[in-house]
Amino acid sequence: MYNLIDECLEIFFVLIQGYCLQFFYGNFLRSRSKKKYWAGICTTVSYAAWKLGGDFLWKSNYSAAGMLTKLFLTLCVLFILALCFYRSIKRITVFLVLTFITVSEISLFLSNMLMRLGSHLFLVWEWAYQNGYMTSLKAYVTWVCVTAYGLQALTYTVFLIILYMTLKGIAKNFRDKEYAFHRTELFFILAPVFTGLLICILLRITIDIAQDRIPRFLYDRYPSLSLIIPAILILSLLSILFGVKLLQDMIDLSREKSNRIILEKQIGSMQENMEEMERIYSGVQSMKHDMKNTLSVIMQLAGVDEEGRTSGYSQNEELQTYLSELNRSMNRLEFRFKTGNQVADTLLNMKYHEITRAVPDLKMNADELVLPDTLAVQSYDLGIILGNALDNAGEACRKLKEKEPEVEVFINLTSFGKGKLLFFKIENSFDGIIRRMGTSEFPVTDKEDKNAHGIGLINIRNTVEKYQGAVDWKVADKVFTLSVMIKNEERKEE
Repeated sequence: MYNLIDECLEIFFVLIQGYCLQFFYGNFLRSRSKKKYWAGICTTVSYAAWKLGGDFLWKSNYSAAGMLTKLFLTLCVLFILALCFYRSIKRITVFLVLTFITVSEISLFLSNMLMRLGSHLFLVWEWAYQNGYMTSLKAYVTWVCVTAYGLQALTYTVFLIILYMTLKGIAKNFRDKEYAFHRTELFFILAPVFTGLLICILLRITIDIAQDRIPRFLYDRYPSLSLIIPAILILSLLSILFGVKLLQDMIDLSREKSNRIILEKQIGSMQENMEEMERIYSGVQSMKHDMKNTLSVIMQLAGVDEEGRTSGYSQNEELQTYLSELNRSMNRLEFRFKTGNQVADTLLNMKYHEITRAVPDLKMNADELVLPDTLAVQSYDLGIILGNALDNAGEACRKLKEKEPEVEVFINLTSFGKGKLLFFKIENSFDGIIRRMGTSEFPVTDKEDKNAHGIGLINIRNTVEKYQGAVDWKVADKVFTLSVMIKNEERKEE
């Protein structure tokens, strides 16, 4: 019976380990199967099978060479699982494999320390039996067995909690799951991992010592190690977690600097363009107004009304035709979208013509995009928000149209104010496929160049944060909705 319990505990234990492994891999790597859970199931079962088989083969081999061989083979198995069930084996896979095995080893040593402390209960039962507090040998054996299996279950539980929480912390702190490591960055992130792994190897080799040919634990000879070793292991775990967080902060800082340089260039160019567009817009409106008045007088003299119909008294049909065409040409100078804001009108019309070149039957509605007369948002910031949103929406509509040529695609823009707050909502058709990596804030692009693409929403977020705003998104029935909230007041320069 006790053997069956022991085997069941061990199987359950390795299956949960396998679950932790697939959770860790799944946060960073894409599954080869369209059904993600298949990669998770296969990884869990395969790893559990290896652990059970490996423990059986090396059950009685406690030599340093045997332990190192088992460790090396485990590393190979982890690489093979990543290669078989997940895509894009890159440098980050090295980090994932070494981190998982290091955290597993550290978690195992820490949980065994707890078991070692709990083993003092056996001395209590022995004392109770020898002093007559336990009246029968059967009761003594029962208490010993219950304590042994209880400690084993507690050790497994503590091990799994430490393992899962550490892996979850790494996955949470490392937000750029598809980041392409440079060699120096890889060495930086692997330094604490290698250190922890070497500490665990050293402990495995030296933990059992022989004194006068009697096997003893290193803790028995040096009791202070019962405190020092757990402290070293905990610090090693923390160094891995903080190393990951520090690298993510470095990536964010580097990206922010790059984006700032790009944005500064864009802003400078956009400011010039916006000023020029506003000047041209005002000039065109003034010229169009004067031309329409002049054209109206000429058309009346020529016997043509504003609809292009002749009034009957003019015989010059060629002149009438020419003036009708000229009037229609003047009407085409009218903007399709009129929000009351010159920058928004120019941008909307420009983006509409860009998108409709790829998606001719696009339905774009901005009737409810109304901007206040006293808009505190600077022109180039408004351009970044609307421009990036329309670029993303247009790309989504184009991809959907390629997959389903008969489907109707649309982009709807609305806005409304509430006190000092200004809200934008951009809805668009899309193919219903959202790609996210782990705990990433925004969907990731499916283009190859991740650094050049997929930063539109990030740029919007960075821009609205200057106005104490926020960005949110949701999907429903193949409709992607982007919501932007900003504070409509002059921002304070930092």
